Amino acid sequence: MADGDARQLSGVPSAPYDPPEFLSDVPGSYPWRVLHERHPALIEKVRAATPYDIRVNRALDLLLEEIEGVMEPLEGSAHDRDLWESWDRGHIGRRWDDAPFLWAESYFYRKLLSAVGYFGPGAWQGVDPFEPFKQAELSGEAVDEELRELDALADLPSAERAQTLTLRALWGNRADLVFRVAAGPELAGRESGLVADDSALLWSLIGGEGAGVPGLSAVSGVPGGSDVSGVSGGSGVSGGLGVPDGEADRAVAGRGGVARICLVADNAGSELLPDLVLIDHLLHARGTGEVVLHVKPLPYYVSDATPADVLACLRRMSAAGGEAGEVAGRLRAALGSGRLLVRAHAFSCAPLPYREMPVGMRDDFASASLTIMKGDLNYRRLVGDRAWPHTTPFAEATAYFPGPVAALRTLKSEVAVGLDGDVVKGLEATGRPWLTTGAHGLIQARP
Repeated sequence: MADGDARQLSGVPSAPYDPPEFLSDVPGSYPWRVLHERHPALIEKVRAATPYDIRVNRALDLLLEEIEGVMEPLEGSAHDRDLWESWDRGHIGRRWDDAPFLWAESYFYRKLLSAVGYFGPGAWQGVDPFEPFKQAELSGEAVDEELRELDALADLPSAERAQTLTLRALWGNRADLVFRVAAGPELAGRESGLVADDSALLWSLIGGEGAGVPGLSAVSGVPGGSDVSGVSGGSGVSGGLGVPDGEADRAVAGRGGVARICLVADNAGSELLPDLVLIDHLLHARGTGEVVLHVKPLPYYVSDATPADVLACLRRMSAAGGEAGEVAGRLRAALGSGRLLVRAHAFSCAPLPYREMPVGMRDDFASASLTIMKGDLNYRRLVGDRAWPHTTPFAEATAYFPGPVAALRTLKSEVAVGLDGDVVKGLEATGRPWLTTGAHGLIQARP
């Protein structure tokens, strides 16, 4: 089924212009290198990290062979074969290189889970093949330092604290930005990598105490950033971890915060930790009535966050004590009261853009006063993994989305929209790669 046909059936309007999707068929291109270099290397790392038996190692060998040729269907007994067939757009049975990059990359991770016996039956059923990598990061000394530095965060003025939380949530596990909570000049020195900055708009949409937060471009000199007044209302939807929202304590919302915010997480470990700190700030300091945290239902893209990763981060913060322990305690209480909900929707692992999201997920986002999309993969799915002109307005690429939406993203793939023309010219003039290195980030929002 063509993209436009799928949108007509779902009632979603087509974009005014759909540039071509990224494929993996150009040797040496970024998508080609992911499929033919990064994925084989990952298979070997997974093999080395866990002492899998002969059967699993043979399955990994077969997957290595397959990705150099034709996409094979899932095994007939696969519990989700019908689901993946419904997501297929005629790609299965064709060369991996000829499928859209987003589709091929997602399907690879689903096939990898099958190869390691994740879906069972057998000894490896439910064993996360990426757990050794996640655990090594979460237990590292760098995380100890990050959590200790949270003790200084509580003493910062409201606007500065909001800036710091935005930076950390944006850059995630970048080693050169680990919960630095010093004042303006320190922040300015660490924001030179921003290529777009709608942080002022982001915080105006969040609202609550001290809603007026200056854009980070004010200290970094990056063009962009805007401000609006007013936010759209939202209504609660029960479900996920926690109790129905009718039982949640809404008293804190009287401070002027919005009713509901959805945060769609990206990675686990040292990126999920600042996401959780940001959520605590929304609930505890900004008066947001309810936060819905969307994570993956399965281990995906190596480090993508799952419900198990949320719990692992809470345990890590609790064990650290200090302000980190206080944050963990408040988040546990929010889970128990229903002010923090965790969703793990099957479509979160789909090889498709959010434009094709099912009705249930669409309703969830429509009920939110703001949805915050974290990370590179969510950005690709939000705007479409296509060769957009980089100056295409963010509002145009996300016009289909059912409510206000923001993106916090480190650039690690070739898609980018909403950039100032002079910024693009300046980046291109350097002659150095800037889209895929992780050296640049963006904050974009649409009310």
